[in-house]
Amino acid sequence: MTYWTRRHFMLGGAAALLGKHAFADCSSGIGSSDVIGADNPIVDAFVKAQPFYGVVMLGKHGRPTYVRAIGMANIEAQKPLRADTPFAIASISKWLTSVTVLRLIEMGKLDLDAPINRYLPAHRADTGSKVTLRHLLSNSSGIPNQFSSMIKADRSLFTASMSTAQAMQQFCQGESIFPPGSKFDYALTNWIIVVGIVEAVTGQPFQQAMRNITLDPLKLSATRADQAYADDAATAVPYATINPPARKTDMRQPYLAAGGGYYSTASDLMKAAQAIFNQGFITPQSLTQLTHIEVDSESYALGGRVKNLQIAGQTHRFGWETGRTTGYRSVLGHRLDGEDTVILLNNTDLSQKTMDEFAYSLLGASQVPAA
Repeated sequence: MTYWTRRHFMLGGAAALLGKHAFADCSSGIGSSDVIGADNPIVDAFVKAQPFYGVVMLGKHGRPTYVRAIGMANIEAQKPLRADTPFAIASISKWLTSVTVLRLIEMGKLDLDAPINRYLPAHRADTGSKVTLRHLLSNSSGIPNQFSSMIKADRSLFTASMSTAQAMQQFCQGESIFPPGSKFDYALTNWIIVVGIVEAVTGQPFQQAMRNITLDPLKLSATRADQAYADDAATAVPYATINPPARKTDMRQPYLAAGGGYYSTASDLMKAAQAIFNQGFITPQSLTQLTHIEVDSESYALGGRVKNLQIAGQTHRFGWETGRTTGYRSVLGHRLDGEDTVILLNNTDLSQKTMDEFAYSLLGASQVPAA
């Protein structure tokens, strides 16, 4: 097996990206099968070395400058991927959810630092009086991840139909495993509770609230979380292996939407990043909260990471959102000044580290070690 390392990617990375096609002007949006810059040498080298099927998109100031769809959305049907193919974006959903919560704070419906039992009085009193939305959105609540342990013990719990209230009662009532804000625990239970809070203050199912507050105002028509979208023929099928093709099963439960249930396209993600980080979709105060690192050891802010990357000798801050689930992998890296965006969507189960390294190379970047 060939292992493609970051050192290989970086050879001539910045120069290659500034070649003829890498930053060609794109005066209109990307359509269903448009391809820009199909001869990018970094992409060419990567797809020769890795079993990568997916979409690669680069952008400047929110406009696509390089787009390429590689491989198959459905191997058995020999259906090629397209630039507008939807993929599961997994934990990038957390970032969109955090934006929705911040918008609700702007409306006066939520408080980032209020105890969660203000909104969920039925939650157990000891954790409910200490845990805040800030803790939930930064995965530092201390509420244990009973979802994973219970599903592992009894798989039927995952396929059972549950309301949000039932899911919170089933999975989110464990005794705290550390004081809120003191550690990091990437637990889905945090995000089940967020679903419950959003539903409590809006009076709507979470997906409808997300649609009304964030997705429709941003015109993200290709970003959805329902099971019908997951099963749609246009959506990329997730694979564990390409040859022979071995599918993975991807199921959605509504109470998991906030933490990892959404599907989207590269174009929708680029539009969202530019609007949220650079075009005032949220207030300056909300943007400060969204990009403030809450857990230093993980570079984790609210719903995603903020990374320092070095490009051509200069250090730049990036919003760095990643997703990993059932054969899908995704990266959304956006320089906070809007200068550069990289989006990778994959349906062949690559490691997240490999995806991150690929994204760094496309940016001509290296990660600055944490202080």
